[in-house]
Amino acid sequence: QVQLVESGGGLVQAGGSLRLSCAASGFTFSTYPMRWYRQAPGKERELVAAISSGGTSTSYADSVKGRFTISRDNAKNMVYLEMNSLKPDDTAVYYCTPPRLGSWGQGTQVTVSS
Repeated sequence: QVQLVESGGGLVQAGGSLRLSCAASGFTFSTYPMRWYRQAPGKERELVAAISSGGTSTSYADSVKGRFTISRDNAKNMVYLEMNSLKPDDTAVYYCTPPRLGSWGQGTQVTVSS
């Protein structure tokens, strides 16, 4: 059974930083790319960042490029999202997920105050 547990969200002032973590289990983590999505109130879920199974390739939405960094530790079945220079528009619930499995965690709330 696939399980994804996101953590690390919180309330931060604009310009601040947060580091999100995602603990994954129930699948062969090291063989799957991983993605971070976010969903703000009243908006569709948005792909924020992705990382290849080996961690050597990453991609980002234009809205976060240069501010967010995705990484992973395959020995620990963990994926991370380092978020810097946060803006109020980054306020959302953040989710991690592997593609194709259709599994989602509960997400972690990030709120950025102006």
